[in-house]
This record gives sequence, C-alpha cells and structure tokens, in this order.
Amino acid sequence: MTTLLLAAHDGTTIKDATLKALTAALAIGDDIHVLVAGDDVAGAAPEAGKLKGVSRVLTAEAPALGHGLAEPLAALIVSLAPTYSAVLAPSTSTFKNALPRAAALLDVMQVSDITAVLAPDTFERPTYAGNALLTVRSADPIRLITVRTASFRATPLEDRAPAPIEAVATPADPGLSSFVRDAFSTADRPELTAARVVVSGGRALGSEEQFRSVLLPLADRLGAAVGASRAAVDAGYAPNDWQVGQTGKAVSPDLYIAIGISGAIQHLAGMKDSKVIVAINKDAEAPIFQVADYGLVGDLFELVPELTKALG
Repeated sequence: MTTLLLAAHDGTTIKDATLKALTAALAIGDDIHVLVAGDDVAGAAPEAGKLKGVSRVLTAEAPALGHGLAEPLAALIVSLAPTYSAVLAPSTSTFKNALPRAAALLDVMQVSDITAVLAPDTFERPTYAGNALLTVRSADPIRLITVRTASFRATPLEDRAPAPIEAVATPADPGLSSFVRDAFSTADRPELTAARVVVSGGRALGSEEQFRSVLLPLADRLGAAVGASRAAVDAGYAPNDWQVGQTGKAVSPDLYIAIGISGAIQHLAGMKDSKVIVAINKDAEAPIFQVADYGLVGDLFELVPELTKALG
C-alpha cells in the first residue's frame, strides 16, 4: 500500500515541518504520495516532488482550502484516504484541527503526536505530559497519524527531477465554517518551532515590561526566537503564540535557554528534545536543573544582562 503525506506549505515553498514528517513516512516503508492543498499551490508542488521517496504529488486547489479551514480539508482527506494504508501529517495547528474530523468520518482511530515508528502499524507517542511513552498498534485499515516534528530530523530535498504532479478533485465545501480575516503578529525573529536558538522566560520576570527588557536583547544578540512558559503567558507577559509546552508549541532547537522558568512537567513536555538546555534560576532546587545541560543559579536580573553584554 501507499502512504499519503500532507504537506505544510506557504503556497510557494514546503515548510520544514513537512520534511520532518517525511522522515516518519520513510520509516513506515511504503511508497509515498504527497498532498499539497490550498488556493494556489503552483509554487510548492514542484518542490514537494523533490522530497526523498516521493513518487507522486497530488494537488488540490480551491478557495475553501486557502486558509486551512478544518472542514473542507477533512472532506478532502476523507475522499482520498481509502486508497492509502496511512495518512501522515506534521502536528501543526491546521492538521491537528482537520485530522480528528477525518478520522471520525472514516470511523478509524487517530494516532496522535508520534515520536517514533516501530513498525508500519506500531508507533511510539508520549503520554502524561511526556513522562511516559506509549506504544500503540493500529489495526485499522487506514491509519491517520500526526507526527511530533520535534522528535524527527528533517529529510532534505533531493537534487532530481520532480515526481509527477496530478490534480485531484476537490469535494464540495461543507460550508460549516468560513474565513473572516488573518491577525498575525509580525516579528523579525525566526519562527519558534523552526529556530536553532530559543530564549524563553517564565513568571519570575515579573511583568511584561521586564520580560521584554531582559529577554529581547539577549534573543537579538543570539538571533533567537522568543518563547514563554504558560505561567508567563497567563500573566500577560507574552502573547499566546510564544507559549512552549504541553498546551503550547513543541520545540527542539540546538540551544534552549530557560530564564526564570521552574520546569513544570507541562513546560518540559514542549522543550525536552532540545539539543542543549541552559537554565537560569535563583532556586537551585528548581526542576528545570534536572534536565539542563548547564545551569546558572542566581538573580536573572543580574545574570541575563551580564550574559547579553558578554556576547558583545
């Protein structure tokens, strides 16, 4: 049978999350098709055809698919899924919204947020905020799977002629939702889930003003993305899209600097796959030091400005 990989893209290029989900698809071992869905995918489709192991690219273009609405995307997945043994997608907000709907319509179990492929029908996924790993074997004829991209390395594009591109029929829009407008925050920093360096702050920073005045200069020096604990977000120090953790974003940068973060299990679930973890906290008994590679015990309002200055 064949695996269908759902591509995350911006209409022009394939996003890094797709390259990581491809690594999981290759581990399953079946032939791979890629679905590139949206309102205008002419730029992204040829790039998808250069993904390793991909033998065909399917394109679906319709205004209803242009903004990642769950209902029309789920209808498209349902129309294509019966010819595949597995449907994989990176764990982005778009696919985490659409795949459960498709699974319900197909009457199959979804396998969510896998961190390893043990066999074509057997997967590993975290549970209890990452404190335990669950082995799941699916007996369903079609396996719908979301991939925790922080647990997989990206498979690079190949320098070859693109795989054949085929347009597929798009089902009628169910009309259950409609796009109103985009409201994006703009920033010159890297995207949080794709950044090589992440600087995160917690509630210990005390206020939004101090959060920004202490963390942002360090992040600017390092060319880093900025993250936050849930406590900092709930306190209004940082916007929701900066949240790292079980109910936020999962990241796996080369360097993660946790400043004033105690290290609750919910936060660790979102950053424990980082290559190197640095913790700065005045509490020497803080749980964050149990996972940190390097730790600084002291007043963050003194240590962080000194570190920023030392970086030149």
